[in-house]
Amino acid sequence: MKSNKQHEIDMLHDPLLPRLIIFAIPLVLSGVLQLLFNAADIVVIGHYGSEHALSAVGATSSLINLMITLFIGVSVGASVLMGRMIGSQDLQGARDCLHTALAFSMLAGFVMIILGQIATEPLLRMMETPEEVLPLAARYMHIYFLGMPGMMIYNFGSAILRAVGDTRRPLYFISVSGLFNVVGNLFFVLVLKMDVAGVATATILGQYVAAFFIILSLRHSENYLQLDWLELRINPRKLLEMLRIGLPAGVQGAVFSISNVLVQSSVNSFGSIVMAGSTASSNIEGFIYIAMNAFYQACMAFTAQNYGAKKYRRIDKILINCFLLVTVIGLVLGLGTYLLGSDALGIYTSDPAKIEFGLQRLAIIATLQFTCGWMEVLCGSLRGVGYSISPMIITLLGACMLRIVWIGTVFQWHRDIQTLYLCYPVSWFVTAIMHSIFYLVIRQKKLKKLMREEREREEFFNEVAA
Repeated sequence: MKSNKQHEIDMLHDPLLPRLIIFAIPLVLSGVLQLLFNAADIVVIGHYGSEHALSAVGATSSLINLMITLFIGVSVGASVLMGRMIGSQDLQGARDCLHTALAFSMLAGFVMIILGQIATEPLLRMMETPEEVLPLAARYMHIYFLGMPGMMIYNFGSAILRAVGDTRRPLYFISVSGLFNVVGNLFFVLVLKMDVAGVATATILGQYVAAFFIILSLRHSENYLQLDWLELRINPRKLLEMLRIGLPAGVQGAVFSISNVLVQSSVNSFGSIVMAGSTASSNIEGFIYIAMNAFYQACMAFTAQNYGAKKYRRIDKILINCFLLVTVIGLVLGLGTYLLGSDALGIYTSDPAKIEFGLQRLAIIATLQFTCGWMEVLCGSLRGVGYSISPMIITLLGACMLRIVWIGTVFQWHRDIQTLYLCYPVSWFVTAIMHSIFYLVIRQKKLKKLMREEREREEFFNEVAA
């Protein structure tokens, strides 16, 4: 067995900034690789698929996110709970958390297979997917959802590893998984001419490869990270705690996805060319989001461990560092992406009209995407200290409801694609402000008292040692 320590990061001691960066870099690389492999799907299908294949794949992304987000949200609860168990040195609790998370992920995966087969076509019709695109989009999703157990196992396993600071092994696993995906794309689409079915088949192949390596790594870990098949069961108390923390995050993500589905439906109303341009642009924006989201996860993991270890004064420092990092990253990548937008979009499609519509989206969303990073790290800090329902409510009001209201009012008054895209940065900024106010409130009412008690404990032990 390999020692866990060689993969873990010390989250409880200084220096803080380099450790946040070391934690985040593998997450960024993992996310970038995932997006590159997803981009490979789009590039292959855009250049070698049938006429409506690219639009079909693009039309499914918001819907897929909607259907899986609720379960993936629970993995947030698993990560926070695991971090607290380790911070407080409750190693048996950490083992129970590991096995409950893996058992739940397997169950959730099989539920998603059934749900995906039943709900796909009705939901695509509700989204006003064009009739010429609908059969291909439905075929893609029916196959895609057969890979849900693999996706769930990888996501929950990765969440557990992130809780202890291990972000490197998930990077290795997703790299191998992605290579299988790319090779599968080329074989199924170019050789077997399977079109969108080939892309979906390659995707689920990659998902099961990633799940295999997660299980293998946990089987060969030590102590609280070692997976024992005989212990693989759901601990009701641990699951309830995961659900308490993670379910609001999942509900938030699901409703967030509903608002994105409504936006996608509005995009669909402009026709397949706008849909294709928006799909390509959205894929590029994903790279910026992934870079910033790594620091959301870092903020949440570091905060959870320090909260469990009763090191409350480090919580402010963690948030400030992550806030500054996402601002710099978001501005640099967002502006750079827009300036190089024509070349980047040209990778996905050679159609000038699709590129032009993609640029219109980048000009509004990519350049202001750093505000999404603000929203994310503030939410991560709140979840790390155990607040999950309040951030959910704030996000639902500030982001989701605002987008729905925007589509029903501002977009109806000025019905053009730029007005539609503006709902994203406006909702991010408003939600970030609301999270900031709530953080200051709970800091004053709860954290300030805990910080004072921490300082008094330190002074007492220093006097005893003297």
